[in-house]
Amino acid sequence: MPQSRCAHCRLKFDESVMISNEGGLKFCCVGCKGVYEILNENGLSEFYERLGKNTLTPASNGANIKNLAANFSELVTKEGDFSQISFLIDGITCSACIWLLEKALFSLPGVLEVNINSLNQKAVIVFDEQELLVEQIIEKIYAVGYVPKPYATSSKEDELAKKRRKFYTKALVGIFATMNIMWLAIAQYSGYFSGIRGDIKDILSFAQFVLATPVLFYTGSEFFKGAKIAIKNASPNMDLLVITGASITYIYSIFAMFTRSGESYFDSVAMIITFVFIGKFLEILGKKKALETSNFLNDMLLAKVCVLEDGKDILKEPRDVNLGEKIVLRSGERALLDGVVLSGEASVDSSSLTGESLPVILGVGQEVKSGVICQNGQIIYEAKEIFKNSYLNQLINLLQNAELKKPNIELVVNKIASKFSLSVLTLAFFTFWFWYFKFGFSEAIVTAVSVIVIACPCALALATPVSSVCALGVAFKNRVLFKEAKFFESLAKCDVAVFDKTGTLTKAEFEVSDFFIKESISLDEIYSLALISNHQISVAVAKFLKQKDARKIELKNTNLSVAKGVEAEISGKKFYAGSKRFLVENGIGFDEAEENVSFFVGLNGELVAKFYLKDSVKPEAKTLIDELKSAGMKVCILSGDVQKVVKNVADELGVSEFRAEMLPETKAKFISELKEQGKKVLMVGDGINDAAALSLAHVAICMGSGAAISLERSDVVLLDDSLKSLAKAIKISKFTYKTIKQNLLFCLLYNVLALPFAVFGYVIPLFAALFMSLSSLSVILNSLYIVRKFKEKNG
Repeated sequence: MPQSRCAHCRLKFDESVMISNEGGLKFCCVGCKGVYEILNENGLSEFYERLGKNTLTPASNGANIKNLAANFSELVTKEGDFSQISFLIDGITCSACIWLLEKALFSLPGVLEVNINSLNQKAVIVFDEQELLVEQIIEKIYAVGYVPKPYATSSKEDELAKKRRKFYTKALVGIFATMNIMWLAIAQYSGYFSGIRGDIKDILSFAQFVLATPVLFYTGSEFFKGAKIAIKNASPNMDLLVITGASITYIYSIFAMFTRSGESYFDSVAMIITFVFIGKFLEILGKKKALETSNFLNDMLLAKVCVLEDGKDILKEPRDVNLGEKIVLRSGERALLDGVVLSGEASVDSSSLTGESLPVILGVGQEVKSGVICQNGQIIYEAKEIFKNSYLNQLINLLQNAELKKPNIELVVNKIASKFSLSVLTLAFFTFWFWYFKFGFSEAIVTAVSVIVIACPCALALATPVSSVCALGVAFKNRVLFKEAKFFESLAKCDVAVFDKTGTLTKAEFEVSDFFIKESISLDEIYSLALISNHQISVAVAKFLKQKDARKIELKNTNLSVAKGVEAEISGKKFYAGSKRFLVENGIGFDEAEENVSFFVGLNGELVAKFYLKDSVKPEAKTLIDELKSAGMKVCILSGDVQKVVKNVADELGVSEFRAEMLPETKAKFISELKEQGKKVLMVGDGINDAAALSLAHVAICMGSGAAISLERSDVVLLDDSLKSLAKAIKISKFTYKTIKQNLLFCLLYNVLALPFAVFGYVIPLFAALFMSLSSLSVILNSLYIVRKFKEKNG
């Protein structure tokens, strides 16, 4: 059977099993054909020129893709008219991997959005199912050499543990060999200055060669993998720089050892690989710590749900529970699905979600929100939502998807980082030839290697994503949910804060501010009238009179007019109580206009009592406004309330600019006008009446304890409905943005200062590797400071 070479991987196969494209080229599998087409479609065909006579591992055999795709179908959710799928992609090591995957996926018809996180390897793809099947997405990812996997917290943790153990073993080999090479190098360098016999020098060099080889090819295997991907994608990365420098030094040292024509640098090879590998190992630990701050919610989903079937308790995965099934929630357990209590009573703790410190008693007919913990008692409740639509799962998805949305500053940095490594290799090339013509081959090699090794594109690429992931987790632990990481940058840049009044700056709970009662009218009579209605104004008046020891008396012929007022007879006298309009309709006269929110009482055509009410300001509102003003932000209040009420609130809070009697469309117009003036606008509202204004603001923050409408309309959600959380959100945003800029400034200064030193020969490869590792580690540690600074205080 004649054999042919695959046009992509260059391996030989029987022609009978190969497939051809329109141009007549032959491929061993669908995977290789797909990679070839993608590289050519994106102008990367020079990859095959670079490949030369080398061969590749086939991209995939394509045999089981249809079966594998079936495992992903349940991960698809609807997003409006389109579909969304989330899963892990194994094998991502750098931004170059993400670049290739995005190119591959966007080449598919129907793909609308692709977001891939380099830290946790999670991908979110939005696509049109009318044009594209899940099977085609999975096939394309396999085609470019990566492995998609369904998302599972436990499996991800197992992978991290295995990777950590593997890195630990490789680090031990590198450290052991490097320490022994150092002793041999000391002897060799001592002999260089004091004199050493040729045969002794050869033995020392050979011993270093034996020790350096496993360091390069075993400990350094991770760098070879990364470099292979860089070459495959025609996008140089840090791994390519490190392995190029170490390999050149290794090859030159072998040449020098056997020809006895110069000094060997096996010690530099071992130290370059070991130092950078240790830095990479610490970097993985730092990333893991950063991910822990945002993935802690997934721990909630490891438990199973106890379902009651035919009088027996059956444990099920949350995703397997159907609508209407009865769930048993016992003391110490967490509710993983939303529902309504059918029987029993329990005290539940919702502090992990809303920050409410006091336990809530749940009884028959009350709602159970997923995420709460049963402290005492036991209830049986009916599932009203499947797990995919549960409140807890919505929060988890919002938090995880937020990690995928890149801030504007990161998009700029990624463009710089993608060209940085190529620039360094070019600089090293010219450095080599400059030193070669001036000082000779040996000095030229060492200097060029130092230039390659000391540069650090990795730190540049890590500067933004690690900070964002840390900040997302910290914000959530402080009861603030950022729907996208880019809103840290947006919120930090806002210079105008616009607030809705009712329910945002005020409690939306009325209290009596002033009142008048004719001497002939008793408190008991008004108190009894106020008790007839459950309107919030009547309730506030009744509460006020109760504090003055008023008592309920007998009423006759009571009549309630919803949203207007009440009428009743007391001791044969006909009383009317409620709004001004209601009393006017019943013949009660008014001497003057009444503007405030009021409760009036009339008798025999005369006004006998009136109560002025106000919506009390939240105790933390004044502190928040003062903090915003001290930070240089302009503060405005927009409200649909009457002028006098809004003015009172504005005066109490020290806000000079406010608007009253505003409709939703006038609020939206006000936001638009601010934007036209070049202002960066933060809008804070309740997510219901302010939808239009919220949608126009640069950053929209909703109050409302994470209500569904808040999650839908806002960019940031205050889960505990507290203005203290809003203040914390702004502080976290400003500090995160500051940290990102610090990271970028450090990376810039490091490379600007380090590269010239290396070019002019002041840095040997050993110290170049050490400095490069420390630069990446510095970025990780600086980002982790966000976690330490805003660590939630218990109590």
